Amino acid sequence: MINMYEVSETNKMIEHENLDVRTITLGLSLLDCVDSDLDELNRKIYEKITRLAENLVATGQEIEKEFGIPIVNKRISITPVSLVGGAACRTPEDYVTIARTLDKAAHKVGVNFIGGYSALVSKSMTKSDENLIRSIPQALAETERICSSVNVGSTKTGINMDAVRLCGEIVKATAEATKEEDSLGCAKLVIFCNAPDDNPFMAGAFLGVTEGDAVINVGVSGPGVVKKALEKVRGKGFEELCETIKKTAFKVTRVGQLVAGEASQRMGIPFGIVDLSLAPTPAVGDSVAEILEEIGLERVGAPGTTAALAMLNDQVKKGGVMASSYVGGLSGAFIPVSEDQGMIDAVNAGSLTLEKLEAMTCVCSVGLDMIAIPGKTSASTISGIIADEMAIGMVNQKTTAVRLIPVIGKDVGDTAEFGGLLGYAPIMPVNEFGCDAFISRKGRIPAPIHSFKN
Repeated sequence: MINMYEVSETNKMIEHENLDVRTITLGLSLLDCVDSDLDELNRKIYEKITRLAENLVATGQEIEKEFGIPIVNKRISITPVSLVGGAACRTPEDYVTIARTLDKAAHKVGVNFIGGYSALVSKSMTKSDENLIRSIPQALAETERICSSVNVGSTKTGINMDAVRLCGEIVKATAEATKEEDSLGCAKLVIFCNAPDDNPFMAGAFLGVTEGDAVINVGVSGPGVVKKALEKVRGKGFEELCETIKKTAFKVTRVGQLVAGEASQRMGIPFGIVDLSLAPTPAVGDSVAEILEEIGLERVGAPGTTAALAMLNDQVKKGGVMASSYVGGLSGAFIPVSEDQGMIDAVNAGSLTLEKLEAMTCVCSVGLDMIAIPGKTSASTISGIIADEMAIGMVNQKTTAVRLIPVIGKDVGDTAEFGGLLGYAPIMPVNEFGCDAFISRKGRIPAPIHSFKN
């Protein structure tokens, strides 16, 4: 039970330190919607989503009002669409009809996003998988609330380099298809290695095939709360620093556990997990970069940045797992550029580069996230960056991801504007030496030797 002291402390964090629950995400299995008739498939998908998610937004608003806890987003994650549409979809254009149906359902129930326009191709691609991936640019250009992901690698299977090459082309095509909005479509497309089944955060959310028919997952936030707590231990040793982060992460996660339990009970849908990630926003004071600078860096990107992030990530996990019976998803610290004002400032100051961000992804929760690059960047270079990040995930047995935005018509020195939680981003330079011969090789990179644990 949460006591009155915790309630008072939580109210203070909400009012003064930007604490919020980032999302309640309703996971829905669409496996029972499978049909060989495309029109019937779309009808079943729309009916199931609008029926089971009918009260999701209202329930979130009730919890916000009753407990005074801001819940920023209400979202839906679904079974990867390539698994649902294979029997009915013969072309990429067939898959686009499902994207339109999902977007229509999202508007009907009032959610911010639906995630799961996805394919899982870490070892190889079926024709259905390939058709879905090739449909992504059109699907994201013609919809407003659809998020897409492709899992191209895992520690167990290696990296599907055919899929990596294709995804580089798809990222570039998505940028072109949405160039009138600073290539916004790419902000809703993420490429994964070791994607988790129960991630409530967009753009990578989907419902894994091991999940039940419906589940409630919650993602918390709270960088501002951690930053405020660390201000009180300036100059102290690492032991006190780590204890402060752990205790604060516990408090933040307890709020998520409360919201998850309430939403589950009120909707009559089982509770899945709390994702205890520190998820920043463009708001001043709600920044992971500022936490790292409070720890002792002059700017994010300075020597010591990777070590500080590793410590932060580990202590967040250690504190958070004590606050919830079920922790999952990504869980740790996100380092998106456009969604974190401190990261934006570091890029503009010249202290943070794409290469340093890649090093940081070895120890953070995800990977290269919401990074705007020159629109002239080639598809093979994008594929090379994806391959590098997938290798980090594969070898280190962790989730990594890439959400790059080649902003068509803009170059280094320009700024891309995305709006809302997606923020804005300075265009970052990319190494201009090519990797075409490497990316053009066919097949897959084998799994590392330490993957063989049976």
